[in-house]
Amino acid sequence: MANLLEAIEVETGKNPAASVIWMHGLGADGNDFVPVVSELGLSGVPAVRFVFPHAPMRAVTINNGYVMRAWYDVSPADLAGNSRRADERGVRESQAQIEALIERESARGIALGRVILAGFSQGGAIALQTGLRYAEPLAGIMALSTYLPLAESVPLEAAAANKATPIFMAHGTFDPVVPYAMGAGSMTYLTGLGYPMEWHVYPMQHSVCLDEIQDIGAWLRKVLAA
Repeated sequence: MANLLEAIEVETGKNPAASVIWMHGLGADGNDFVPVVSELGLSGVPAVRFVFPHAPMRAVTINNGYVMRAWYDVSPADLAGNSRRADERGVRESQAQIEALIERESARGIALGRVILAGFSQGGAIALQTGLRYAEPLAGIMALSTYLPLAESVPLEAAAANKATPIFMAHGTFDPVVPYAMGAGSMTYLTGLGYPMEWHVYPMQHSVCLDEIQDIGAWLRKVLAA
């Protein structure tokens, strides 16, 4: 399969029966959430392969055009008001790249119904963008400290196959990067469209906390046991 994103992989045991494709935030890379795997308490579930892809390098307008790992561009105009627009071309390019990783997991013997898309910040936006539109049913979508990009196109583009896919969203009440209201608004919007949402709030900024990691582990155990 050509032009697959490079990724770090961590397997919790031999012969994984499920995969979690986990996207990092702006300016980070696939190493960002590798340490979390050992803290999720997954010893009681079948082996899981975690795939942590590196986003492509691209110029980011809001950061003076510096080239860094990003799933899409961000400009000052995108941040105006309480709703955030997204670089549609970049979002859709990243969606296609994550779909290619899903297909590779399928080719490696993981049933699509055992694949979870996860991400933090920009990575969470791509998890939602891809998971809601993927043509085959996935196991779940996890979106941390993020928002729903291209929200207006979801009713037109959402795949019926993933209408019942469980979604875990979490946000910090003091987030200065992706305001809490944006995450909560996306959650409310998806709930209104009928998606099964699990929503968690923590007294933190744009980060991940121990309580959240424990809640993520509990959700993964529940989804992977289904």
